[in-house]
Amino acid sequence: MKISTRGRYSLRMMIDLAQNYDNGFVSLKDISKRQNISKKYLEQIVPFLNRSKLLHANKGHMGGYKLARRPSEITVREILESAEGSLTPVSCMDNSPNLCEHYKNCPTFPIYQGLYDVIINYLDGITLQNVIDNQQDFLEYNI
Repeated sequence: MKISTRGRYSLRMMIDLAQNYDNGFVSLKDISKRQNISKKYLEQIVPFLNRSKLLHANKGHMGGYKLARRPSEITVREILESAEGSLTPVSCMDNSPNLCEHYKNCPTFPIYQGLYDVIINYLDGITLQNVIDNQQDFLEYNI
């Protein structure tokens, strides 16, 4: 599994919004400057995050974006799935029920299922708040 640029930038954008959670709506221009991601690219990411109900948008003079829920309630899995679609390691796992005619007798399917379970459990266990807290711990440790 490889996380695309859209997935990586979506996560960085959401971390930035989590860091600014108490500041209300944040403009894409500000996120763009802090994260060194083009505003145009962020504009392409927003629809995916909106569709997954991870963001609130406010148009107008004081417009921008903010998290739809508290940073402690949004997992890395939700963000990456909104940007990437599926996090399955092989395409035959993308359908439920599985449509592959070989999957019931496939000797490799349990391997891929186990890998998927590890990935999902790991990413479900990390919230935006965890990322922020760990970043603070890292900064304090290295100063």
